[in-house]
Amino acid sequence: MEKLKIGKLDSDVLKDLVIDKIRLTRPEVKTRAGIGEDCAVIDFGSYDCVISTDPITANASDIGRLAIHISCNDIASNGIEPLGITLAVMLPDGTTKDDVSLIMAQAADAAEHAGVEIIGGHTEVTAAVNQPIIVSTAFGRSAAGASQSAAAMKAGDVFLLTKTAGLEGTGILASDCRDRLTGVLTEAELEQAVALLDQVSVVREGIIAGRIGTAGMHDVTEGGVLGAVWEMCSIAGLGAEIRADDIPIDDQTRKICEHFSINPLRLISSGCMLIAAQPDHVEKIIREVSASGIRVTEIGTVLEAGSGITVKSGAESFVAGPPGPDELYKVIGKS
Repeated sequence: MEKLKIGKLDSDVLKDLVIDKIRLTRPEVKTRAGIGEDCAVIDFGSYDCVISTDPITANASDIGRLAIHISCNDIASNGIEPLGITLAVMLPDGTTKDDVSLIMAQAADAAEHAGVEIIGGHTEVTAAVNQPIIVSTAFGRSAAGASQSAAAMKAGDVFLLTKTAGLEGTGILASDCRDRLTGVLTEAELEQAVALLDQVSVVREGIIAGRIGTAGMHDVTEGGVLGAVWEMCSIAGLGAEIRADDIPIDDQTRKICEHFSINPLRLISSGCMLIAAQPDHVEKIIREVSASGIRVTEIGTVLEAGSGITVKSGAESFVAGPPGPDELYKVIGKS
């Protein structure tokens, strides 16, 4: 039997083996499991409850911080403020009290930054894992019907991207593969690359853009920018034209990706928010997000159904397919 690849399940495998196995649906669920959907939305009368779950499985040195941000980012991608979060922490044999203290100190600092309370969870040492793994579940509350989704996208809407592509992957690789990058980046550049992990929250831009109104947002996680575009278009049943040359990429990201022969547009990018903006909202979103100190760039346009996702780079173009395993896994775990 064919073995699955490391990383997120391919979209067709996820649909066939996971989503299509779900039989029972409840009328209270407004947004349920689906390709590209990062949040569930549940009807609580005059309010909606928005929920998202994510794991941190890569061997990141600041796993506690990333575990908070990835799930809070999903809530913010619906234009909603995250309120509470739970953490399921699985730790390998040999874990020390100091290790637990460090992870939880990171999580507490990140939670304070995101304005979210750690409201519960589970922590254990188990032989079932060989490195720390955290699964986080974040919760948000909105007025009924206020949660935003890519299902609202229309042809002619504009794609905006905050910060720089490959942001999180760059920080993880610079932190976990530092010895392999000696001579590729200077010590100062390595420090700058690791410091990119300080930018992995998209809560601020999500709330700003959500207040103005969007046609959906997506925090750019595994599969990178192109994966996020594909997932949003999949939800809406539409196509897109993406201008690769307009996508901002940090110098350290370029050097690291060139060294490891990986694609920065397919590299995990928590900290980047992909925003589908109605044409009459573009200028205001750019102005207000920029005023908060966050870089935001126009990178493409939503096209009619059946158009596919065309990526233009210079005089050339190609069609982007569904996201496969993230580029990070081509490097992490190799010696």
